[in-house]
Amino acid sequence: MAAVLVLLSGSVLAGNRSAEYWLEKLGPAMNMTSYRGVFVYARGDRVSSMQIAHRYRDGMVEERLVQQDGASGEIVRRGMQVVCVLPAHGRLKLDQVIPSGPFAEAFSNQFMPVSQWYGPEVLGEDRVAGYEAVTLALNARDRFRYSHRLWLEKGSGLLVKGQVRNPQGEVLEHFQFTSLEIRDDLPDSAFRVKSEKNLIERTLEKPQASPVGEKAVGWQLAWQPEGFMPAAAPGSGRGQVLAFSDGLAAFSVFVEAAGDLAMPTGMTRLGATTIYMREVDSPSGPVRVTVVGEVPPVTARKVAESVTINDTFALNREAP
Repeated sequence: MAAVLVLLSGSVLAGNRSAEYWLEKLGPAMNMTSYRGVFVYARGDRVSSMQIAHRYRDGMVEERLVQQDGASGEIVRRGMQVVCVLPAHGRLKLDQVIPSGPFAEAFSNQFMPVSQWYGPEVLGEDRVAGYEAVTLALNARDRFRYSHRLWLEKGSGLLVKGQVRNPQGEVLEHFQFTSLEIRDDLPDSAFRVKSEKNLIERTLEKPQASPVGEKAVGWQLAWQPEGFMPAAAPGSGRGQVLAFSDGLAAFSVFVEAAGDLAMPTGMTRLGATTIYMREVDSPSGPVRVTVVGEVPPVTARKVAESVTINDTFALNREAP
C-alpha cells in the first residue's frame, strides 16, 4: 500500500501540470461551472448533507442549496440576492449565513494569489463521485490560517472534495460530493424556492476596494491577517458586519448592541470554525463584537480584540 501511495503522489499522473495551473482553473470554475449533486460536510463530530444546483448563465450565478438532514431549509441565490427559507423547527439567523467555502461569492472570479499565503503542491490523482480529480496541498505559511487539501475535477477544475487541516495534520472540516452531474442544461425549476414559509430575503453587499474603515461606521478594525480582503456579506440588521476572504478561508466580524440579554464571551470551536465573542464599552452602552470564521483561535481573538468603538456607533438601529 505504501508503494502505491508513493507512486500516486507523483506529478506525472496529474499531467505534469503545476499546482499554480490548477489553482488558475479553480477560480473561474467556482462560479462558471454548472452542476448539480449532493455533498456531505463534516465539522468536528457533526455531519450534514446538502443538495446543490449551481448554474452560470448570462454572466450571473444561480444557486440553490437544500438541507437533506433534520429540519428542512433551503437557500437560493441569484447573483447577489439571497433568499433563505427557515427550517420548520429551530431558528436560523440569516445575518450569520455568510456564504463560505466552495459555494461563495467571497471567491473572486479570478482566484486570489493564494501562493503568497499558502505553499501549493500537487500530490497526485484520485477519483471523487465518479470524476477523475487532481489532489492539491495548500500549506499555510503563517499561524493565522489553516492548511487545506483540495480535490479538483480534471476537466473543469471544479472543487469536488476539500479538507481543512491544523498544523498537526488533523482534519478539522471535510467536504465531499457523493453524487455529481456537471452539465450546462440545468432546468429553471432547479433554482426555484419550493416553500414560501418562513422566507427571508437579503441582498449581499458587493466587496469594495475602499479601506475597511470606510465601511465600518462608528467602529474600527485595526487588524486582519495579511491576504484577507473584503468579501460579500449580508446586512446585519441591528448592527454591522464585515466579511473577509483570502480565497480559501473566510471570516466575518459582527458588531451590535449588547442589549439586556447576557451572552457568553470567549471562544467556541466547531471543527475549523471559530467563534470569538467579547463586549466593548462605548459612550452609548456595551457593544458585542463577534468574529466567526474558518480561522484558528489566535486569529479570531486577535481580530476581535482589534475592534474599537467610538461614540458615533448607532446602537439602536432597527432591523429592516
